[in-house]
Amino acid sequence: MKLLKQLCDIHAPSGDESRMKEFLLKYINKEGKKWKVMPEIFKGDGFQDCIVLKFGVPRTAIFAHMDSIGFTVRYFNQLLPIGSPDAEMGTKLVGKDSHGPIECELEFDKENHAFYKFGRKIERGTALTYKVNFRDTRLFVQSAYLDNRLGIYSSLKVAETLKDGLIVFSCWEEHGGGSVPYLAKFIYKKWGVTQALVSDITWVSDGVEPGKGVAISMRDRNLPRRKYVEKIIRIAEKRKVDHQLEVEGSGSSDGRELQLSPYPFDWCFVGAPEQNPHTPDEKVHKHDIKTMIELYEWLMKDL
Repeated sequence: MKLLKQLCDIHAPSGDESRMKEFLLKYINKEGKKWKVMPEIFKGDGFQDCIVLKFGVPRTAIFAHMDSIGFTVRYFNQLLPIGSPDAEMGTKLVGKDSHGPIECELEFDKENHAFYKFGRKIERGTALTYKVNFRDTRLFVQSAYLDNRLGIYSSLKVAETLKDGLIVFSCWEEHGGGSVPYLAKFIYKKWGVTQALVSDITWVSDGVEPGKGVAISMRDRNLPRRKYVEKIIRIAEKRKVDHQLEVEGSGSSDGRELQLSPYPFDWCFVGAPEQNPHTPDEKVHKHDIKTMIELYEWLMKDL
């Protein structure tokens, strides 16, 4: 879990993903030499802080968003949410401005507006994230930002043996998206790829339980094409990977932007379920992490 802890510790709220990009580029350039295929890396101009990895002759793309939820400092100690954080009074928040490092406390007024409590004024526009307390037990991993550092972690583990495919690290997912449309255009125009998997973290619910395997989402707020989803389910059954079928009416992911794009993408959300979403104490069963990686390895071979 060392790599996962490193990923969780990186400050990368939506719109401020550059630190995650730099970490991933260093990791890929170093570890990629040990992988079955050293990928071609697309980054820089035209990609903002996003990264596209190309292995062999790609048929399917894995999308994993790099950003997290958090807060932006406004005026008079006020905080604005980045995405949809769900934290209690007293939660520790960390960040940095020109005066130095910050560790402050989250407060709320009677109207549930968020504020920070700190010994000095924090510069407006500063992004704050949860202070990470990473816990690795026999059955579970618990930490802030398993959504979506686990999606990145899974993708990097799949990359070790991947021969043909794309891995796309996207930005802004937690705060409305924005990067996937141009990434979709790029991979469609360059390689004609129209199959996508969304490597993200979903929720434990009344129908999806911890420890029962990776979740294959048949729908959330958005509706993927059923024929494609059924193909993924058949592969999971054939390869005997523990999995659960998720059916929800809310929630969204990078899949939404693929569906709304002018390109004929099929997509499916495949990810481990977590407890306590968007809190500092997100919790995921290790069996669900294992089966997530296992299913992605098969899907990238069989789709």
